[in-house]
Amino acid sequence: MTREQAEAIYARGPEAVVFVMMEMAARLARMSAKDSAASTPSGMVPPHQKPSARTRRKKPGARPGHAGARRAEPAEITRHTEHPPLQRCPHCDSPLGTPAERRFRLIEDIPETEPEVTEHSIPRHWCPRCRKLVEPPVPDALPKARFGHRLVALTAWLHYGLGVTISQIVEVLNHRLKFRVRQGGLVDAWQRLGSILAVWYEQIGEEVKTSGVLHADETGWRLSGRSVWLWCFTTARATYYMIHRSRGSPALSKFFTQAFDGVLVSDFWAAYRAVACADRQACLTHLFRELAKVDEEDLSESWRRFSKRLKRLLRDGIRLKKRDDLTEAALASRRVRIDRRLTALLDDGADNANGKRILKRLRRHRDDLFAFLDYEDVPPDNNHAEREIRPAVMMRKTSQSNRSEAGANVQAILMSVYRTLRLRGQDPLETIVDALREYVRTGSLPPLPAQNASDG
Repeated sequence: MTREQAEAIYARGPEAVVFVMMEMAARLARMSAKDSAASTPSGMVPPHQKPSARTRRKKPGARPGHAGARRAEPAEITRHTEHPPLQRCPHCDSPLGTPAERRFRLIEDIPETEPEVTEHSIPRHWCPRCRKLVEPPVPDALPKARFGHRLVALTAWLHYGLGVTISQIVEVLNHRLKFRVRQGGLVDAWQRLGSILAVWYEQIGEEVKTSGVLHADETGWRLSGRSVWLWCFTTARATYYMIHRSRGSPALSKFFTQAFDGVLVSDFWAAYRAVACADRQACLTHLFRELAKVDEEDLSESWRRFSKRLKRLLRDGIRLKKRDDLTEAALASRRVRIDRRLTALLDDGADNANGKRILKRLRRHRDDLFAFLDYEDVPPDNNHAEREIRPAVMMRKTSQSNRSEAGANVQAILMSVYRTLRLRGQDPLETIVDALREYVRTGSLPPLPAQNASDG
């Protein structure tokens, strides 16, 4: 704080001075707690404890007379067990007579499993024209493979779809399912699966590029011990991942081979400005986070006025998006008013360093702030891309990313396929098993399944 700012606060009276001193004390306390917590050894009790949660205002549980919620009855009973009558009471050892009644109890559990090993007897014929032995295809596994489709699809789904580590999958197979397998065998099977599903991967990419609204985001990744980037391009029904060494225009040029005829939703990362698109929407959530961060650091009156004015403008735009009681004329009028307020904010400028920095960003993205008001399916944030990239972030913490270019390619393909099937309400295991059987029979994959009708 400069001397001029301090004198301005003093001139406002004792209440302003007390308020600023309390804010600065609270800020110093938070910084001190953060520093001490970061330097505390893991074996010690941290000096800063979170405040206790607020007590409930009402008694927990359902209201009296409310129907209870319990597990639904199973559609089918697979086994019946009848217990013999007791001869003596288990409590007092008195002799017992004929049972007075029978009680029925349902228990659901996972059955004991053994690996299923099937020997296929395959007829072979001599073809005089081909001058070789020929045989019918076996649809239950890929040619020359020992693992069946269900094992390959399930383990790949656990790893690339749910983020389970390879060692954990091997442990479950070896001990729980009694299926002896090594990590190398699974990796080889997944690489073969990725090469087959690459057709679906390309199809997902084409669908994403031709969508009306496209969300994009990127996060750090590791490849052969080096820092690379995992890109996520997603719509409501498809997600396409791409691992690339660049975080800038080279990666975007690889994905966008031509102009995107839709609305691109992203954060304020400058590389997205190089994408030729019909329109774009910047994530307002990122802007709100930036304003909240500066609010904690800059306590000047000029910044508070600027921040309050900008927040009010953004929130008014978001509230206008949610209004469904306005006519088209009223909506258009308020939309013009939003643009005028934004223009006035940009023209008035700011006499604060942080305000000038934010205004520079707003001027650069002026047309990207309220595009969501012009399109029905465009949101004011990029939350969808962040939700779709989060599984990859969680996977990065456990799998340590990839060791080779081939592994990164398989990672992008299988993650895209499993995530897209999830968005479409498809069963990833059954869908891929059926597709592999079709591939073995015909030599080509069926089309990528569309939205499941039962999933809306």
